[in-house]
Amino acid sequence: MSAKPHIFLVEDDLSFGAVLKSYLEINDFEVEWVDDGKSAMNQFNKSSFDICILDVMLPNVDGFTIGTEIRKVNTDVPILFLTAKNLREDVLKGYRIGADDYITKPFDTEVLIFKLRAILKRQAGTQPRDTDFYTIGSYLFDYRLRTIEHEGSKHKLSPKETELLKMLCDNRNELLPRETALKKIWGDDGYFTARSMDVYLTKLRKLFTEDPSVEIRNIHGSGFMLEIKDSV
Repeated sequence: MSAKPHIFLVEDDLSFGAVLKSYLEINDFEVEWVDDGKSAMNQFNKSSFDICILDVMLPNVDGFTIGTEIRKVNTDVPILFLTAKNLREDVLKGYRIGADDYITKPFDTEVLIFKLRAILKRQAGTQPRDTDFYTIGSYLFDYRLRTIEHEGSKHKLSPKETELLKMLCDNRNELLPRETALKKIWGDDGYFTARSMDVYLTKLRKLFTEDPSVEIRNIHGSGFMLEIKDSV
């Protein structure tokens, strides 16, 4: 098996496709790029892929149609749709087909890399095993007792703060998608629950201000990441 994840990329914009392919390869992905939707399935069937990136707006065969055809022959390979539109119906259509994620052009390429790695990590089943204790920089988080300890002082967390911090810890230095946290902890990803989660994130950020190696980053509206920098 190749050490690099193998990406099937369908993008008809030649300039953008070439740049995206190069960027992905620089970030340790192997990329098979197809610039015409008509030949996409023929190319897909020739090889084995770890993830698909499909542009929705293609001149001949659109990305949704390609995604549907891929799902007929492979129900497991993750699919990420690229689109220039952010229409609710398009997003829902993509997820009904079996999309694992969706990203709207123009997008931050760093966010795309985070999304790809998060999807592949979930697909491989490599999430860290459940544990009660987490070391977060110079802090100790006790999930069972819902406490954070730092230099002898202990802070009690609320149940939702505890669950949110655990999810961040289990995805440390990786993207935690906003929708994933909302649905798992709050049960839905509506506007008001999203605002509620933002309040809890603000509270958690304040707890780690004494250790500059720990940061809860907002990844451009796509989600969050608990970044823990290694000590030198």
